[in-house]
Amino acid sequence: MADVIRVGMADLNICKAPDSITTLGLGSCVGIVLYDKRNKIAGLAHIMLPDSTQIRNNSNLAKFADTGIDQLIHELKTAGADIKSLTAKIAGGAQMFSFSGSSDLTKVGDRNVEATVQKLETLRIPILASDTGKNYGRTIVFSPETGLLQIKAVGKEISYI
Repeated sequence: MADVIRVGMADLNICKAPDSITTLGLGSCVGIVLYDKRNKIAGLAHIMLPDSTQIRNNSNLAKFADTGIDQLIHELKTAGADIKSLTAKIAGGAQMFSFSGSSDLTKVGDRNVEATVQKLETLRIPILASDTGKNYGRTIVFSPETGLLQIKAVGKEISYI
């Protein structure tokens, strides 16, 4: 029977089909799925912040878009993924609260998405699909067997990208 591997906040992990991988409660955080279709291996990072260089205590690599993606690629390579054929799907990056006259500091979701997209472009990993922004949280489940990312949000239909 297949397992569902859970990834916590500021965490990452990998899985191989028939297992799937999930993370709960993506608000301003971004869930980044990297996937090797041929070998049916996927990795998921639940990043909280865009840039490790802006934070003094940055030892948790999975917390940041820049270091989390690098660490995820390392884990996938170690597990036998073909790094040259990786593709990505991303979800999250919501603006969970609105503030009048909001500054960039309150737009963490937007900054997380932007940093994720920039990092993946730099690494030449194509983003096949995304469900980002808006004002609601998401729970995601990725199946390396099908390549589909399931997105659940309170009060919304379940969708697949």
